[in-house]
Amino acid sequence: MMIVDTHCHASHNWFEPVETLVHVMDMDEVDSALLLQHRGTYNADYLFECCERFPGRLRAAVQIDPGADDQVGALAYEAERGAAGVRLYTDDDGAPQQPELWKAAGELGVAVSAQGTFEGFLTDGYRDLISSVPDTQIVIEHFGNAGHGHMAPYEKYKRLMELAELPNTTMKLHGLGEIADRPDILQPDYRIENIPPFVEMAVEAFGPKRLMWGSDFPPSAGREGYHNALEGIRNHPALSGGEDAEEVMGRTAARVFGFGSK
Repeated sequence: MMIVDTHCHASHNWFEPVETLVHVMDMDEVDSALLLQHRGTYNADYLFECCERFPGRLRAAVQIDPGADDQVGALAYEAERGAAGVRLYTDDDGAPQQPELWKAAGELGVAVSAQGTFEGFLTDGYRDLISSVPDTQIVIEHFGNAGHGHMAPYEKYKRLMELAELPNTTMKLHGLGEIADRPDILQPDYRIENIPPFVEMAVEAFGPKRLMWGSDFPPSAGREGYHNALEGIRNHPALSGGEDAEEVMGRTAARVFGFGSK
């Protein structure tokens, strides 16, 4: 099974250096990973240096300085350098913070790794934004930033799943620790409690070919850890193993972010 981790952070000023990421990838036999620039840092030199040091294994998703005079030109430059994605944000009302970049990303062949608030993702404004850029691939991060504390019948999450009606959307499924509770006292066996059926709902709405796994390394270490973040999705009953798991764990990411194409 090809495994692509679509959500990792590595840098020389925050989180961990890339060597730490590659080490945990090796331990769990993860083939490739997408390095996402973290907010507030807009120089992507380190990410591209990492990609050069581990050729074919890493790709970069950049961020563009919102204060730059020519943001579209800056994105074009990063695309020329080999950026597979650009991380873009929306406000609580679903409005884009860098509106000119959403359409430009599609024209440049760069996928958008979309960050925002859960409530913002539910708005008509967000749906209108995605509809306005049909040639741009939108990858919704972090289960739509749903977080914890949801109760049946999960009406708000059902509304989020309606974004699957737009054909240019995909979603990242992260470790279950993002949406469920870790026990107050850690038992010898791994367990996550009060898991809402968000994986099942996403599989039903998007289908496995429009879902992808991302660890959220290294913040995932403070939840269930890298290995459990991987296995919680790979072995999830909603994927039933086989082809469905193959799609979510690697094939979707390979198509959207171009792993294996460069």
